Amino acid sequence: MFTSVERLIALRNLKPKRKEGFLKVISIFSFVGIMLGVAILIIVMSVMNGFRTELTNKILGFNPHIIIKPYDDKKIDLKFKNQLKKNFTDIQVLDSYSGEAVVINNDYAKGIMIKGMDPNNEKNSIFLKKIIVEGKTFKIKKGEIVIGKELAIELNLAIGDKINILSSAYISTPFGGLPKQETYSIQGIFSSGFYEFDKSVVFLSLSETLHFFNKTSRDINLEVYLSNPLKADEIKEKIGIINNNFYAYSWIDLNKSFFSALKIERNVMFIILTLIIIVAAFNIISGLTILIKNKTKEIAILKTLGLSNNSIVKSFFLTGFTIGLIASIFGIIIGVVFSENIEAIRVFLSYIFNVEIFPSDIYFLDEMPSEINSFSVMIIFIFSLVTTSIASLIPAITISKMNTIKALKYE
Repeated sequence: MFTSVERLIALRNLKPKRKEGFLKVISIFSFVGIMLGVAILIIVMSVMNGFRTELTNKILGFNPHIIIKPYDDKKIDLKFKNQLKKNFTDIQVLDSYSGEAVVINNDYAKGIMIKGMDPNNEKNSIFLKKIIVEGKTFKIKKGEIVIGKELAIELNLAIGDKINILSSAYISTPFGGLPKQETYSIQGIFSSGFYEFDKSVVFLSLSETLHFFNKTSRDINLEVYLSNPLKADEIKEKIGIINNNFYAYSWIDLNKSFFSALKIERNVMFIILTLIIIVAAFNIISGLTILIKNKTKEIAILKTLGLSNNSIVKSFFLTGFTIGLIASIFGIIIGVVFSENIEAIRVFLSYIFNVEIFPSDIYFLDEMPSEINSFSVMIIFIFSLVTTSIASLIPAITISKMNTIKALKYE
């Protein structure tokens, strides 16, 4: 593609003479700008991808993929469950019930979500075994409760302590209706890695949950778990066709605005950070423009010796493209290495400057996530090369308009 003469001219252009030191400074700024632009873009995209993946995994690990609730006085019976298992072979169906309540401890009140779990279901036992960090209650019994780590810290609770919970249901008394209140013994503390869940969710047995909210078996919901959670909306529509007496919604419905916001933020960050590469590309344009202006005589002599306009354009284009190519490669290396070790770097910077860089109560995660997507890296690399190619070609094309006679007139 490039002849040895064109490569030689490009190499000499990359090594300006001492009197052309200003060109060297511009080349260095172009190189550093593109390198940092590519590196920062990869780091930010990796963190954004990591956020999406981690939050999705936390949400999917903690919540069912589809929830089916009965309308009015309809009851989810065994016949409907068998219909689901018959039509969808790769799903798991569990009974559940959830409701909001208030935990009261030492004059402190806090709103929580109670999730009722069937202790006889193996999937529930496996799930609890996976997330419990204190205690050994993988099958919740009557009078027992499992709470999150953050809630335990906030209320200063430990295994064996008692906890009072105020229900949204009422009981009749001679003085009128009063909120129902129950006391439970803490038999397990879990850590999901999702700050909000660890702070606001507790587990009771399904029968205890129904009793606590004054509900019956007619109020039980179905939790559906899929082998591929991304098909939740598709399966939800099919469930509605099988039986439209029940209301079904998916985890995607519950978190649609959240993930849409993440996607928009990622796209906006990509657009903003690409400006770094574009600005650095302008340095290539200005550098090559000055270089061509300073080498007008040499270019005219090369033309006189028989070197074609096309070859000279290609040699100066190669000069700028080489800067962009090497800078992009170094930027990818720095970006990938930084992304792979971003949590260690965060911990180090937090220790050095004594500042919490990634507070879990704001970002919902214990660690700064990072996921390097090879496709995203390739897109960034191609974008960088295209930008630097255009930036290198614009000033190089002006060489073809140069008048050789005028350039050598006073030599």
